Amino acid sequence: MALLRPFTALLFLTVLLSWAASQTPPLPLLQALRAQAPGSQGWKGGAANGQPLRYMLELYRRAADHEGRPRRGRSLSTNTVRLVQAASRGGQPWAGRWYMQPLTYHLGAQPEAEHLLRVTVAYPQSLPLPRGRLLCAVELLPAAKAPAVLLSSTAPSLHGWTEADITPYLSPANSSSGGTLTLRHICVRAGRATAANPASPADPFLLLFLNDTRSGTLPEPRRSRREAGTLLHDLPSNLQDAGGDKSDCSLRSFPVSFAQLGWDHWIIAPHRYNPRYCKGVCPRLLRNGYHAPNHAVVQNLVHQLVDASVPRPSCVPYRYSPISVLMIQHDGSILYKEYENMIAESCTCR
Repeated sequence: MALLRPFTALLFLTVLLSWAASQTPPLPLLQALRAQAPGSQGWKGGAANGQPLRYMLELYRRAADHEGRPRRGRSLSTNTVRLVQAASRGGQPWAGRWYMQPLTYHLGAQPEAEHLLRVTVAYPQSLPLPRGRLLCAVELLPAAKAPAVLLSSTAPSLHGWTEADITPYLSPANSSSGGTLTLRHICVRAGRATAANPASPADPFLLLFLNDTRSGTLPEPRRSRREAGTLLHDLPSNLQDAGGDKSDCSLRSFPVSFAQLGWDHWIIAPHRYNPRYCKGVCPRLLRNGYHAPNHAVVQNLVHQLVDASVPRPSCVPYRYSPISVLMIQHDGSILYKEYENMIAESCTCR
């Protein structure tokens, strides 16, 4: 689908958010993402490509399906992963068979709600050459005159790339807001010598594993079936009509394409978002499937039998599921984030 012109895209977004504001539920994901869109204050992101993008796409596919729903049993132990690329590099890295490249990384200022749990460095461990292989490692260069630390791989190699955990080596200074890390990427050519040096390997990058406390799941109501339907079971038989109707409160689909918003060049995955919403009339009898509280049952009976000016209960979402989003951030880093309570899964009357 062709991208909309900037003015048309802006108009479409304005109408969409205005429509969303009048519905139940609104589209909080679009509201959260709009603050990070190109053109917002401080946005410096560009096109993501190469190994960093491939690495994060592989992480995303392991953690979520094509609709962005987090997979059950996923190996991620957190809800946010940020990929940070080197901010500066050294000069001429090749010296004979050896490649040595110092790299500086800015961890940046993390939002107060994001707690840093772990930091790893992903780097090419073994890459094929026309006549041999390129074998690589990474050293951590501490501050002052402390000796360099050779990092050990802590993850299986994937397409020649692996990860090393550097969390134990982080000091309060470089793990806090605005800290920096310096690494040295070291490689050696193994095999027959050639006159010219091969192309420089891709730079290592950092993976920051964070827990965003703003993404906490709202606890789902836990009521036993008997407790949830106490009044329902005790109603006279003439009121226990279990009929249903197409206009009854139910879940409705509302897919949104990020390409329609002109956001598909910085929101990498998923391509579409279907928040869904609840619409319809709460039926005369609130069946067990609605998980309606006793108050809603009483309100419905009062509307039908006592005073029609008392409104029926409202049709609203009951249970939600999260969505995982892969995007380019303001500073050009790549972010995987799970947003809780973003997709309506069932409806109730309250």
